[in-house]
Amino acid sequence: MLTFGTSVQPCCADVFDNGLGPEVVFPRASRRNHQVFVNEPIGLDIISGFPKEYLRAALVVSLLSVWVLVGLFYYLNRYTKRSYFTIWTAAWLFYALWLTLGITTNPTAESFLQVVRQWCVGISAIFLLWGSLHFLEIQARQTLFGLFMLFLMVWSYVSPQVLHDPLLIQLPIFLLIGIASMFAALSFYRLRKRRQFVGVGLLCFGFSLWGVYLATYPFSQKYPSLTAAGILVSAVLQLFIAVSMIVLVLEEARYKNEQVLQQIQSVNSEKEALQMKIVSAEEQARSLFDQARLHNSLQRAYDELRQTQHSVMQQERLRALGQMASGIAHDINNALSPILAFSEMVLRKETGLQESSRKNLEHIHTAGEDIAQTVGRMSEFYRRREANEQLRLVNVNRLVKQAIEMTSPRWQDIPQGQGIVVQVQTELEPNLPELYSNESELREALTNIVLNAVDALPKGGLITVKTVALALNEQTGQKKPSHIVLEVHDTGIGMDEKTRQRCLEPFFSTKRSKGGTGLGLAMVYGMMERHEGTIEVESELGKGTLVRMIFPLRSPPKASAPVTPPTPVNNSKIRILCIDDEPLLREMLKEILEFSQHKVEVADGGKSGLEAFQEAKKRGEPFDVVITDLGMPYVDGRQVAQTVKTESPNTPVIMLTGWGTMLNQKGENLSQIDAVLSKPPRIADLNETIAKVVASATH
Repeated sequence: MLTFGTSVQPCCADVFDNGLGPEVVFPRASRRNHQVFVNEPIGLDIISGFPKEYLRAALVVSLLSVWVLVGLFYYLNRYTKRSYFTIWTAAWLFYALWLTLGITTNPTAESFLQVVRQWCVGISAIFLLWGSLHFLEIQARQTLFGLFMLFLMVWSYVSPQVLHDPLLIQLPIFLLIGIASMFAALSFYRLRKRRQFVGVGLLCFGFSLWGVYLATYPFSQKYPSLTAAGILVSAVLQLFIAVSMIVLVLEEARYKNEQVLQQIQSVNSEKEALQMKIVSAEEQARSLFDQARLHNSLQRAYDELRQTQHSVMQQERLRALGQMASGIAHDINNALSPILAFSEMVLRKETGLQESSRKNLEHIHTAGEDIAQTVGRMSEFYRRREANEQLRLVNVNRLVKQAIEMTSPRWQDIPQGQGIVVQVQTELEPNLPELYSNESELREALTNIVLNAVDALPKGGLITVKTVALALNEQTGQKKPSHIVLEVHDTGIGMDEKTRQRCLEPFFSTKRSKGGTGLGLAMVYGMMERHEGTIEVESELGKGTLVRMIFPLRSPPKASAPVTPPTPVNNSKIRILCIDDEPLLREMLKEILEFSQHKVEVADGGKSGLEAFQEAKKRGEPFDVVITDLGMPYVDGRQVAQTVKTESPNTPVIMLTGWGTMLNQKGENLSQIDAVLSKPPRIADLNETIAKVVASATH
């Protein structure tokens, strides 16, 4: 039976009569409202309409659900081996003891058993708080929890003797256990962010409601209807938490199972890969065992394959370089054309030049020709030279002297100004056979090697250039020279083995800080490939470098019967229209052609050129030849040629362009063009081409 009256002790909300339920005391203000008297008993069956048997059943179910939670947490602790489950297990264990003592005993507020019950509640709250903090990975000292636990135990023991209000006695303990439950809810919420488990969400929700219920429990003891309802709510929440724990355990087990399956799959994959490696290793070992019996012949084959591979890779690099560099050929040729043309005109017109001035001007013209040859060879990085293209017999000894003289400012004048002495000596074999080669290419290659040797002598030294003829054809057994060897040796800083192996690669340079591009030796390598020769580089750090170029001696082809050229027309009567968007090139063409007694009219673009062509035709003074550039804005050279041929099919059209022979390599359609000349134009080639196309047009 529950009793109402002043005779109930301060902790009466936790005292049970005959083990059926808690004693509830109404406040004095509530007695009149319910018309009850002090110490007047009232049955459980009329509290909020709940029969006594239902309340007893609710209390028993609540107690059983808490013990189920204790068992679940104990299982989780053993299954997961996580410390916070151990702490939470202890918390629920003490809470279960609190409920058990409340049902099975009828302690008074001042009895020691009541104090033990308060200790169970307080310790449960502390363990819940401790486990939550541990789960959240919040660092907290264990001594703080020990002191906190000591405080609650002292409070539970002393407060009934000092305080007489049950609310003040129970409030600190139940607030604490409510806050601990909220911490547990927060812990599961954080776990929900990491693992999308349904059980985690349910536990977060359950612990939140459980914390609210416990925090408000002391206040609900003043209202019998809330007390009875709270007992049922607590039982439902405890069952809800228990079911949520079961769901979480199942999900955790499934998650662990998936991880194990993934690990098994990963191990199987690694096992299969290892087996494949073992099989591959066995095959390699078997292959190596077979190869060991033929070591000598296979080693030679391997060396040849490696050399071939290196040569192919070098050719691919040079081809890529040539494709990239050919894009700038047009602009270089446009800038170079006036230098060559005007220098050649001065040499022709000015017969009274001093010998030194003429010599310097010839050097300028020769250097310009070499630049033009270099631009023309940009595409040759990725194609073989056509048969006998620009080849003739060259005196190598004379070319060596010329290269040394042209580079003398670099190895003599500039170093001497810095107090450095660089000497260049030659060891030239007399009566050296002439080499059938491209003179400009050979001179440029030798110049690059000499300049590299100068750069390798920062403190001065000696450069030796040597030529020798050798008989390297062992099969013939003859002593007649078959090759010419050109060597450049310096006593400079040398190269290590890694640098020596890469020195012929395009864009590889050890002089980046000094503006080196890494193209010099790459172009030398390309020249040797085109001459069907070989290049060897020997070097050691501190012992200098030797570059050896070996050229095969080849006989020039027999000259075919000369072809009778068309009879040139009277040059003074040739009217020429020159179309180019570069003012300096227009002026150059006009001066060159007028010097050759031609009548010249210039136009600054394709549109104005066509207008000039049409006006001259209307006047009855048509042009005999049209010379046009290829790349021009609005109307380019192709459109000019097409329009001219449409209006006057017999008028020759000469394409003068910086792309030169690259047009044919690109597959350009040149059906409307009678001749193609490369920039920079040579005066003789220009006059000869004009004479040929005019003669062909008149026949």
